[in-house]
Amino acid sequence: MAKKPVTSRSGRFFKLAGMTASVAGQYAGQKARSLLSSENDDGARSESYTRMANRITDTLGEMKGAAMKVGQIASQTQDFLPREFSDALQKLQREAPPMPFEIILEQVEIELGKPVGELFEYLQETPYAAASIGQVHRARLHDGTDVIVKVQYPGVDESCDSDLKQLRLALKLGGLLKMPKESVDQLFTEIRERLREELDYENEARNIELFREFHKNDPWVVIPSVIQSHSTRHVLTLGLEEGDHVSEVTPEHYDQATINLIGHRMFTTMADQLFRFECIHGDPHAGNFAYRPDGSIVMYDFGCVKKLKPEIVEAYRNAVTAALAQDYKALDAYLIDLGARVGSQPAIDEAYYAMWRDILIVPFNSEQPYDFGESSIHKHVAAKTSTVFKYLDSFKPPVESIFIDRMIAGHYWMLKRLGVQAAFGEELRGYLAESH
Repeated sequence: MAKKPVTSRSGRFFKLAGMTASVAGQYAGQKARSLLSSENDDGARSESYTRMANRITDTLGEMKGAAMKVGQIASQTQDFLPREFSDALQKLQREAPPMPFEIILEQVEIELGKPVGELFEYLQETPYAAASIGQVHRARLHDGTDVIVKVQYPGVDESCDSDLKQLRLALKLGGLLKMPKESVDQLFTEIRERLREELDYENEARNIELFREFHKNDPWVVIPSVIQSHSTRHVLTLGLEEGDHVSEVTPEHYDQATINLIGHRMFTTMADQLFRFECIHGDPHAGNFAYRPDGSIVMYDFGCVKKLKPEIVEAYRNAVTAALAQDYKALDAYLIDLGARVGSQPAIDEAYYAMWRDILIVPFNSEQPYDFGESSIHKHVAAKTSTVFKYLDSFKPPVESIFIDRMIAGHYWMLKRLGVQAAFGEELRGYLAESH
C-alpha cells in the first residue's frame, strides 16, 4: 500500500531532517573508513553513495513537491553530483505515486470556490498523469468541452523554501556538493526561482499564452488553451489536446518520413525558442511532448520556462559558432562570457575542446541524415566524463545557461527514442548566422 504523502510543514521538516541526519552519518562513517584504509576504495565509496542516494530518493519520492523537483533537476545536472546520485534521482523522473483522490477534490473545491459537481460534468478519479508538484485529471465542462485539470498538491507551495534548505543541507553534509559555495548559491537560487514560477499556475497560464503567440504561425505546434474560469494559482484547467506518447510512435502508425519530419520540427521549435524568442520550454522530457500521425507536435507543461538574457543567447551562439569553426581560442573566451569557464584560470588545452567538439558535432557535420536511433553520443560523453576532473577548477556550472543544456539534452533523448534520421547542420548554421 502506498504511503500517504507528507503535506504538513512540520511533518515535511522532520522527514527531511531525518534523511539529512542519516546521510550525514553515512558520510562520516565512509570518511572514517577511508582514513583507516590504506588504499582509496572506490567500490566502498560508490556503495556508500548508492545507500545515501537511495535514502534521499525514497524520502523525496514520498515528499512530493520542491524537494522531489530538485531531485529531478539534479538528475539532469550531472556535473554537480556523483553519478550514483544522478542514477538514483532519475527514478524520481519516472516514479510519481498519485495523491488520494479525496485530497484532489478538496483542493479543487477550495481553489475554485464551488462543489465539483457545479464546476464539471465529471472529473475522472484515475489521474491522467502524476508529477512532482501536482496531478492531472481528465474532466468535462458542462458545455461539453473536454479538459484536463492540473491540481497542485496541498502544502507544496508553502514548504518550497524550507524543503530546498533541508535538501541542500543533506547534500552538503553528505559531502556531495563538489563545487564552490558561490556556485552552489547560484544554482539553488536558480532552482528556487524556477520552482517559485512552477508553483504558480497563474504564471504557467501566462507562459502558455506566450508560447501560443510564439508558435502561432507553426500550425504543427499544438499547445492547449487555458480555461480561465476554472484556473487559479493552484488549479489549472486546459483544453484537452491528445497525441501519442513517444513509446506509441511505432512503424504501424508512423512511417520514417513522418518521424523525420517530426524530428525537423522538434529541432526548429527548439532553435526558434533559443535563438529567436530567447525564451525556452525548460522541462523537455518524454511526458511533456506528444505526437500525431500528421506530423504535429503537442507540447505540455509550461511551468518551467526560462527567459534568457540576450547576452547569454549571444554568448551561446558565439561559442557554438567558434566550436564548429574549430577556433578554440575564441571558444574559450565565449565560455567565459557564458559563465561556464572561470576567467581567472589559465586557458584550456585546445585538444580538450577538440575532443568534446568531435563527439558533439557528429549530427551537424554531414549532409547525410544522421540516425539518432543508433546514436551513441551519450556513451562517448559518459566515457570521457572522467577527463572533466583535470579541469575542475577551470569550469563551473553555467547557471544562466543550465536550462539550455537541459533542453538540448532532453531533445537529444527524444530524437533518439523517436528514431529520427535527419541532417541538421545546415539548419543550425542558418540560426547561427542570424544577427541580432
